[in-house]
Amino acid sequence: MNLTFSGYTRVSGVTFGPSIGEPPIKRTNEKRNNMRGLSALRVAAVAAGIALMASGCGATGKTGAGPSTTGADTAPLAGLRIMVPNTPGGGYDTTARAAAKVLEDEKLATNPEVFNLAGAGGTVGLARIVNEKGNGDLAMLMGLGVVGASYTNKSESKLTETTPLARLIEEPGAIMVSKDSPYKTIDDLVNAWKKDPSKISVGGGSSPGGPDHLLPMQLAGAVGIDATKVNFVSYDGGGDLLPAIIGNKLGFAASGAGEYLEQIKSGAIRVLATSGENRLEGVDAPTLKESNIDLVFTNWRGIVAPPGISDADRDALIATLKKMHESASWKEALKTHSWTDAFITGDEFKSFLTDQDKRVADVLTKLGLA
Repeated sequence: MNLTFSGYTRVSGVTFGPSIGEPPIKRTNEKRNNMRGLSALRVAAVAAGIALMASGCGATGKTGAGPSTTGADTAPLAGLRIMVPNTPGGGYDTTARAAAKVLEDEKLATNPEVFNLAGAGGTVGLARIVNEKGNGDLAMLMGLGVVGASYTNKSESKLTETTPLARLIEEPGAIMVSKDSPYKTIDDLVNAWKKDPSKISVGGGSSPGGPDHLLPMQLAGAVGIDATKVNFVSYDGGGDLLPAIIGNKLGFAASGAGEYLEQIKSGAIRVLATSGENRLEGVDAPTLKESNIDLVFTNWRGIVAPPGISDADRDALIATLKKMHESASWKEALKTHSWTDAFITGDEFKSFLTDQDKRVADVLTKLGLA
């Protein structure tokens, strides 16, 4: 990760010889020796300046000692690129762009770039991040969906190969229908679903194994439906799922409500229930537990870097994300998008990822999907 800085080493030039218009001066051997001595000093000064810059700053512009761990201010990150492994408009995309805005607004990063690399439930992006070994300027926004997709898509790359930086947020899932849906309550939907599970299509913005798939499968089990009979339709992110919900092309959708708040507030999407422990602020819908369905389910999102980055790069990225998390701007973003703060970093996030990877692998193996 490139760090911008304002300090530099300057060597002033030394002028020799007579002023313009003065007669030439006949130099004695002593004067010649003095000139040679001054020239040698100038060369030594330049060499010392170069050595000083080389010792204090590597090729990427970082300080050799890495970022301060004592709480001192560090320069903003420069050259940061955040990859979103699915289409624009989805949860990963929304989270990445919110984070990039806060990083820039708080002067924690200079012109951070967000770009999309969609495909195969996020595993195209996963392969890219794993193959960018040692690149401290690249990060990827990811979550539970990429964990599952790495198994269901038989990806050779795994999240456990990446460098974990931070888990950012959690959010409950939401059971949603279009405003034209015949289902007005979660009870209406469940009763119809039980009659013929395969007839009612369920849409989600993740591949099998992702949160939008795991939620309806667990919901089916909670209400007494055989999960193997659920007709799940996978979309590559919330951006692709949205028109299917609004167009009433699905029986219902399961996804994070935060991606669709504008449509929910406008009435284009109706939320029948949310899957968190408590009601979701700003969404007028009961929880599944309130509706006598014994299920609590939450999704999470975080950010990782390629494998093999330097300790200095890793520490600089984590330090910057910590400052972002502490900012008022990030707290406002959490409120705006109805996200729950779930911030952990470094080794703690690494342990969490390892545990999630094992849990998802076990579930998908039982379903015959891994």
